[in-house]
Amino acid sequence: MPTYSQPIQLGSTAPEFSLPGVDGRTYRLSDFQGAKALVIAFICNHCPYVIATQGRMNRLASEFAEQGVKWLGINANDAQKYPDDSFEQMKARALEQGFVFPYLRDETQEVARAYGAACTPEFYVYTPREGRWVLEYQGRLDDHWKDESAVTRQELREALECIVSGKLPSPDQKPAIGCSIKWKSAV
Repeated sequence: MPTYSQPIQLGSTAPEFSLPGVDGRTYRLSDFQGAKALVIAFICNHCPYVIATQGRMNRLASEFAEQGVKWLGINANDAQKYPDDSFEQMKARALEQGFVFPYLRDETQEVARAYGAACTPEFYVYTPREGRWVLEYQGRLDDHWKDESAVTRQELREALECIVSGKLPSPDQKPAIGCSIKWKSAV
Protein backbone atom coordinates (compact mmCIF):
# COMPACT_ATOMS: atom_id res chain seq x y z
CA MET A 1 0.00 0.00 0.00
CA PRO A 2 1.55 3.34 -0.99
CA THR A 3 2.36 6.13 1.43
CA TYR A 4 1.81 9.80 0.54
CA SER A 5 3.90 12.71 1.76
CA GLN A 6 2.42 15.18 4.19
CA PRO A 7 2.52 18.82 3.09
CA ILE A 8 5.18 21.04 4.63
CA GLN A 9 4.68 24.80 4.82
CA LEU A 10 6.18 26.47 1.75
CA GLY A 11 8.63 29.14 2.87
CA SER A 12 9.82 27.06 5.84
CA THR A 13 13.55 26.82 6.51
CA ALA A 14 15.57 23.68 5.76
CA PRO A 15 16.76 21.89 8.90
CA GLU A 16 20.53 21.58 9.28
CA PHE A 17 22.18 18.21 8.86
CA SER A 18 25.57 16.51 8.93
CA LEU A 19 25.46 13.15 7.16
CA PRO A 20 28.01 10.73 5.71
CA GLY A 21 27.99 10.19 1.97
CA VAL A 22 28.83 7.01 0.12
CA ASP A 23 31.85 8.88 -1.30
CA GLY A 24 33.48 9.09 2.15
CA ARG A 25 32.66 12.77 2.71
CA THR A 26 30.41 14.27 5.36
CA TYR A 27 27.84 16.72 3.98
CA ARG A 28 26.20 19.69 5.64
CA LEU A 29 23.60 22.13 4.40
CA SER A 30 26.30 24.82 4.29
CA ASP A 31 28.21 22.78 1.66
CA PHE A 32 25.64 23.85 -0.92
CA GLN A 33 26.05 27.61 -0.57
CA GLY A 34 26.22 29.31 -3.93
CA ALA A 35 23.64 26.99 -5.50
CA LYS A 36 20.60 28.49 -7.18
CA ALA A 37 18.51 25.71 -5.62
CA LEU A 38 18.98 22.54 -3.59
CA VAL A 39 16.94 19.39 -4.22
CA ILE A 40 16.81 17.01 -1.27
CA ALA A 41 15.42 13.62 -2.28
CA PHE A 42 14.55 11.06 0.37
CA ILE A 43 15.27 7.79 -1.42
CA CYS A 44 16.40 4.26 -0.64
CA ASN A 45 17.59 1.13 -2.41
CA HIS A 46 14.75 -1.38 -2.10
CA CYS A 47 11.59 0.64 -2.82
CA PRO A 48 10.05 -0.14 -6.24
CA TYR A 49 8.96 3.51 -6.58
CA VAL A 50 12.58 4.64 -6.24
CA ILE A 51 13.91 1.88 -8.48
CA ALA A 52 11.43 2.88 -11.20
CA THR A 53 12.40 6.57 -11.03
CA GLN A 54 16.11 6.59 -10.13
CA GLY A 55 17.18 6.98 -13.76
CA ARG A 56 14.85 9.97 -14.17
CA MET A 57 16.17 11.51 -10.96
CA ASN A 58 19.75 11.13 -12.09
CA ARG A 59 19.06 12.65 -15.52
CA LEU A 60 17.21 15.59 -13.97
CA ALA A 61 20.00 16.18 -11.47
CA SER A 62 22.56 16.12 -14.27
CA GLU A 63 20.56 18.43 -16.52
CA PHE A 64 19.91 21.07 -13.86
CA ALA A 65 23.46 20.96 -12.43
CA GLU A 66 24.50 23.12 -15.38
CA GLN A 67 21.97 25.72 -14.21
CA GLY A 68 23.23 25.91 -10.63
CA VAL A 69 20.90 23.37 -9.03
CA LYS A 70 22.52 21.02 -6.51
CA TRP A 71 20.98 17.71 -5.59
CA LEU A 72 21.40 15.09 -2.89
CA GLY A 73 19.75 11.84 -1.90
CA ILE A 74 19.17 10.78 1.69
CA ASN A 75 18.41 7.21 2.80
CA ALA A 76 16.93 7.02 6.31
CA ASN A 77 15.51 3.49 6.23
CA ASP A 78 16.18 1.02 9.03
CA ALA A 79 19.00 -1.05 7.54
CA GLN A 80 18.69 -3.73 10.24
CA LYS A 81 15.23 -4.68 9.00
CA TYR A 82 15.96 -3.74 5.38
CA PRO A 83 19.54 -4.83 4.63
CA ASP A 84 19.27 -3.67 1.01
CA ASP A 85 19.38 -0.15 2.47
CA SER A 86 22.67 -0.63 4.33
CA PHE A 87 25.49 1.84 3.78
CA GLU A 88 27.47 -0.78 1.83
CA GLN A 89 24.49 -1.45 -0.44
CA MET A 90 24.02 2.31 -0.89
CA LYS A 91 27.62 2.55 -2.12
CA ALA A 92 26.96 -0.24 -4.61
CA ARG A 93 23.72 1.38 -5.84
CA ALA A 94 25.32 4.79 -6.33
CA LEU A 95 28.11 3.20 -8.35
CA GLU A 96 25.79 0.94 -10.35
CA GLN A 97 23.44 3.82 -11.22
CA GLY A 98 26.19 6.39 -11.71
CA PHE A 99 24.52 8.84 -9.35
CA VAL A 100 25.65 12.39 -10.17
CA PHE A 101 24.64 13.58 -6.70
CA PRO A 102 25.80 12.74 -3.16
CA TYR A 103 23.94 9.80 -1.61
CA LEU A 104 23.81 10.22 2.18
CA ARG A 105 22.98 7.94 5.10
CA ASP A 106 20.66 9.15 7.88
CA GLU A 107 21.36 6.34 10.34
CA THR A 108 19.62 8.01 13.30
CA GLN A 109 16.63 9.05 11.16
CA GLU A 110 16.76 12.46 12.86
CA VAL A 111 17.15 14.30 9.55
CA ALA A 112 14.18 12.55 7.93
CA ARG A 113 12.07 13.40 10.98
CA ALA A 114 13.24 17.03 10.97
CA TYR A 115 12.24 17.38 7.32
CA GLY A 116 8.91 15.63 7.84
CA ALA A 117 9.73 12.96 5.25
CA ALA A 118 7.15 10.21 4.98
CA CYS A 119 7.98 8.20 1.87
CA THR A 120 10.52 7.35 -0.81
CA PRO A 121 10.97 9.02 -3.19
CA GLU A 122 9.99 12.40 -1.74
CA PHE A 123 11.43 15.66 -3.05
CA TYR A 124 12.10 19.00 -1.38
CA VAL A 125 13.43 22.01 -3.29
CA TYR A 126 14.98 24.90 -1.39
CA THR A 127 16.33 28.22 -2.59
CA PRO A 128 18.75 30.49 -0.74
CA ARG A 129 17.12 33.55 0.73
CA GLU A 130 18.62 35.92 3.29
CA GLY A 131 21.13 33.40 4.59
CA ARG A 132 18.76 30.46 4.88
CA TRP A 133 17.34 27.73 2.63
CA VAL A 134 13.62 28.29 1.97
CA LEU A 135 11.21 25.56 0.82
CA GLU A 136 9.76 26.26 -2.63
CA TYR A 137 8.56 22.78 -3.65
CA GLN A 138 7.71 19.54 -1.89
CA GLY A 139 6.17 16.53 -3.55
CA ARG A 140 6.54 14.07 -6.36
CA LEU A 141 8.85 13.75 -9.33
CA ASP A 142 6.10 13.42 -11.92
CA ASP A 143 2.61 12.01 -12.44
CA HIS A 144 3.49 8.38 -13.26
CA TRP A 145 6.10 6.71 -11.11
CA LYS A 146 5.84 3.27 -12.68
CA ASP A 147 6.03 3.96 -16.42
CA GLU A 148 8.12 6.84 -17.70
CA SER A 149 6.42 6.67 -21.11
CA ALA A 150 3.06 7.40 -19.42
CA VAL A 151 4.25 10.62 -17.75
CA THR A 152 2.19 13.65 -18.78
CA ARG A 153 3.31 16.11 -16.12
CA GLN A 154 6.80 16.53 -14.66
CA GLU A 155 6.12 18.61 -11.55
CA LEU A 156 9.66 18.61 -10.16
CA ARG A 157 11.07 19.68 -13.54
CA GLU A 158 8.45 22.43 -13.79
CA ALA A 159 9.37 23.69 -10.31
CA LEU A 160 13.09 23.71 -11.15
CA GLU A 161 12.46 25.51 -14.46
CA CYS A 162 10.55 28.22 -12.58
CA ILE A 163 13.31 28.60 -10.01
CA VAL A 164 16.18 28.84 -12.49
CA SER A 165 14.23 31.46 -14.46
CA GLY A 166 13.72 33.54 -11.29
CA LYS A 167 10.07 32.65 -10.64
CA LEU A 168 8.34 30.81 -7.83
CA PRO A 169 6.89 27.36 -8.55
CA SER A 170 3.14 26.94 -8.45
CA PRO A 171 1.90 26.40 -4.88
CA ASP A 172 -0.40 23.66 -6.27
CA GLN A 173 1.93 20.76 -5.48
CA LYS A 174 0.97 17.09 -5.51
CA PRO A 175 2.14 14.85 -2.68
CA ALA A 176 4.89 12.33 -3.25
CA ILE A 177 3.83 8.70 -3.41
CA GLY A 178 6.01 5.74 -2.54
CA CYS A 179 7.08 3.31 0.12
CA SER A 180 6.91 4.48 3.70
CA ILE A 181 10.16 5.39 5.37
CA LYS A 182 11.13 2.31 7.35
CA TRP A 183 11.33 3.76 10.85
CA LYS A 184 13.26 2.04 13.58
CA SER A 185 11.22 0.68 16.44
CA ALA A 186 11.14 2.81 19.56
CA VAL A 187 13.42 1.44 22.26
